[in-house]
Amino acid sequence: MQRLQLHRTLLSRLRNLDAAQRKAQVCPPASALTSITSRSDVRIYSSLSNEPFLSGTSSNYVEEMYYSWLTDPNSVHKSWDVYFRKLAEGGVDGLYIPPPSLETSLKPQSALTTSALGAQAPSAVSDDFIEDNVKVQKIIRAYQTMGHTIADLDPLGINSGDLTSETHKELDIESYDISDPNVVVRVPPNILFSGSGGEYSLPTIIERLRDIYCTTTGIEYMHMRDVEQVEWVRNRFENRNAKNFSNWDKRLIVERLIRSQRFEEFLAKRFPSEKRFGLEGAEVLIPGLKTIIDRSNALGCDTFVFGMPHRGRLNVLANVARKPLNEILSLFESNILPEDVGSADVKYHLGVFQERINHVTNKRVKIMVCANPSHLEAVDPVALGKTRAEQFYQGDTLGKKCMAILVHGDAAFAGQGVVYESFHLNELPSYTTHGTIHIVVNNQIGFTTDPRFSRSSPYCTDVAKVTGAPIFHVNGDDPEAVMHVCNVASEFRAKFGTDCVIDIVCYRKNGHNEIDEPSFTQPLMYKKIRSHKPVLQSYLEKCISQGVITQEEFEQQKMEYDKICESAHQEATSKPVFKNKSWLDSPWHHFFDTASTNMVYERTGVDEDTIKHIGTCFSSIKDDTFKPHPGINRVMKGRKEMLENREIDWALGEALAFGSLLKEGVHVRLSGQDVERGTFSHRHHVLHDQIVDKKTYNQLNHLYPNQATYTVCNSSLSEYGVLGFELGYSLSSPYALVLWEAQFGDFSNTAQCIIDQFIASGQSKWYRQSGLVMLLPHGMEGMGPEHSSARLERFLQLCCDDPDLFPTYAPHEFTINQLQETNMIVMNCTTPANFFHALRRQIKLPFRKPLVVMTPKSLLRHTDARSSFDDILEGTKFHRLIAENGPPVENAENVKKLVFCSGKVYYDIIKERNRLNLEYDIAVARLEQICPFPFDRVQQEVEKFPNAKVFWAQEEHKNQGAFEYVRPRILTSMGYSRPIGYIGRSVSAAPATGNKAVHKLEHDQMLYDIMDIKE
Repeated sequence: MQRLQLHRTLLSRLRNLDAAQRKAQVCPPASALTSITSRSDVRIYSSLSNEPFLSGTSSNYVEEMYYSWLTDPNSVHKSWDVYFRKLAEGGVDGLYIPPPSLETSLKPQSALTTSALGAQAPSAVSDDFIEDNVKVQKIIRAYQTMGHTIADLDPLGINSGDLTSETHKELDIESYDISDPNVVVRVPPNILFSGSGGEYSLPTIIERLRDIYCTTTGIEYMHMRDVEQVEWVRNRFENRNAKNFSNWDKRLIVERLIRSQRFEEFLAKRFPSEKRFGLEGAEVLIPGLKTIIDRSNALGCDTFVFGMPHRGRLNVLANVARKPLNEILSLFESNILPEDVGSADVKYHLGVFQERINHVTNKRVKIMVCANPSHLEAVDPVALGKTRAEQFYQGDTLGKKCMAILVHGDAAFAGQGVVYESFHLNELPSYTTHGTIHIVVNNQIGFTTDPRFSRSSPYCTDVAKVTGAPIFHVNGDDPEAVMHVCNVASEFRAKFGTDCVIDIVCYRKNGHNEIDEPSFTQPLMYKKIRSHKPVLQSYLEKCISQGVITQEEFEQQKMEYDKICESAHQEATSKPVFKNKSWLDSPWHHFFDTASTNMVYERTGVDEDTIKHIGTCFSSIKDDTFKPHPGINRVMKGRKEMLENREIDWALGEALAFGSLLKEGVHVRLSGQDVERGTFSHRHHVLHDQIVDKKTYNQLNHLYPNQATYTVCNSSLSEYGVLGFELGYSLSSPYALVLWEAQFGDFSNTAQCIIDQFIASGQSKWYRQSGLVMLLPHGMEGMGPEHSSARLERFLQLCCDDPDLFPTYAPHEFTINQLQETNMIVMNCTTPANFFHALRRQIKLPFRKPLVVMTPKSLLRHTDARSSFDDILEGTKFHRLIAENGPPVENAENVKKLVFCSGKVYYDIIKERNRLNLEYDIAVARLEQICPFPFDRVQQEVEKFPNAKVFWAQEEHKNQGAFEYVRPRILTSMGYSRPIGYIGRSVSAAPATGNKAVHKLEHDQMLYDIMDIKE
């Protein structure tokens, strides 16, 4: 009624205008325009031209529209022009509501016009008629917004999609109190009905709305922020021909369902007691995934990176990736051993790389299924990082050639925080994959937990709304509906380059695994499941009734696939071995072919001209128009002074390592929180113009004309997601140095799952190498418990070298063989030169290993923590242990203490030793590479000081740091000829004290104990 009052007020005002002005509405006289535009309270907006009718909320709004129209009839939407003309002519014989414009957030979703109703339109429009039209408009919007809540989504008919049986009152027609339940309104073209539009009664409109939004597909898209995307999705579902499938399409669905179901039935028959986490109840996933590949491949994409959990994985490997069946079935044979090294993993965790012809498009496609642990959703960021890397190496800047497909479970999608972290990467420039298609296999259960107790949101997919992704809920028992949303999702991703979600509501025929009993906790659900027809049977009956396929044709196809499975099984059992490396998702063929014959430990120094050139570029800005912060000028001045003195600090050493690799064509990527500047303001790799907003300068990308790309990017405030992303990035190619830096070292523990399940054990489980570098700021410097320790002890505990076994390699092979045998490298360097070599060594090695570096904080600017050019020139290399080479060597037999240490504490020890004039009594050796442990170098150092007592000194607490790791290895190195003592802080639950006074007392006590040379 408020809106009626608005137009009545305006009509009253219009009728008070003089007749001359009303007569000249199309082109008002200049005097009228002058008098109107001179009013101080009138604001004329050209943007009002696109505003739809009835969007105003006050008479002032309508009045502004009116005065804009008086000034220029073309400045307002056509609907307002018609409306004002009618009013100006003396009355209203029709109320025009325009079709939707691009301003969807403000417009009605249908066009209702009574002026075009013909015989049914009254000569004068009643208030009830106008109100009914407005209510119909609200009904249409309600179905577009909430129709999914009453859609038929559950194949079992137990649950509603949003976990509530209540119907929103907005979807209840009775709640609108429409005066004429058969009111006829005009619907414009392509709104609800295809074609040119027409006049429809309210019952017809409701029927159409239910057919679109409330059958076996439920669509959530009105939450999307992009109006064009909203309109695109609406058009794709409101089009009457949206779900028309040809007989060929239907036969293809049947064929793919046969393969999906019969594969699981074959495994169940042949291996009834084996866990395989089958796809029964969700067989439609296979044709759905293949439809996405078909449509995306037709649109230009040829590389597909999959991340998925264990459920249905074997089926995906067999029928989507098309991994040879005999290789899959060999994993079930308990008497077949792998012929290569590694612990291997269970069959439903393995990844693959397959390149094949897509027979629908007749184009080649590459399919990579990432290996994953049982930790649900942990593979998500890994797959995204791998996708981003594939796009980078292919020059696919818009994501048109390579895409990610992530398959999720319903409980994990709602419950695991890494899902949220991964979603938030998509719009970040250095992390976006230009859209991921997420498919939720919604079994409506999480192990044994009912969804009503596993999430607080109506849908398991609600997390996707934070980034405005469209969500397509679909009943898994309607294959055609599933294929339709898969086609829509593929086209949406290709057009808009952003995420979308498909929620396939299905069920799990068996328990959590094939030998689990689900009726303990879900008796009614599983009673229903046992009597429920499989999707293949129900869809086959439909296709037979439509004449699409005959029963005989179906039986023939089924028999043919059964023969394929039997033949593959016979071949699998005839071979006594299988290869773990045939399950690589990143084969690196060329790298391994070359590396296998080149097992040498290369030196990693560079020539002085390269050092000076990179250092000069790093100390200057080639863009004369760029205005850096004054502090940056001081930083660059300091860099130039170091170059003149032929020395490097930590930041310069890192830049030289990066720059020299870039010169050699090696792509370098550094990612993490605040890495562009550096947590401690030491790096400054991205400079910001102080006058021009968003203008930046990256010196390391301006070194050489044909250098490789250097990517340095601040990440979102995420460790789990971003570390996983960078790990995935590192898996794509061995010819890149990929680094992740924690803001503070201890923050890495929020990514512990990635560290434990992928980085530390990935090669052993999946035969998959990674050269990822983790930079973890570490050191006890009085900053409290949360900013001190990077938890060195945890990484060392994950290392796989034997503390009781002194390696028997030949001296010239010792280092390279140790590195090859370990699962990861852990360092706590004390010099910029060693850090420089460590980074370059990552690329020069003939294999790839993760590198974990405890990076310094105070040493970044410590005047003693500098290295000479001579330490990084050609012929130099990384030092696993830096031996004592000072005065104690001259008096070796009289040295009383040999102290091994690592990291920053070395400089504190040397300073105190010099202060007390104990240079000839105490020898100090630095363990730079802690794992693999340098047994040979420690042995040499101990033998150098035959009468010295051996100690390990550390600034960490005794139950932390490296002590428990190095103690047995030092004893093994010495042949247990001498005991080893400990000097450092006592045990503690916390990594460090938060009290500065206590911190100083502990530190002073440690130094006192080290300097104590009394017998």
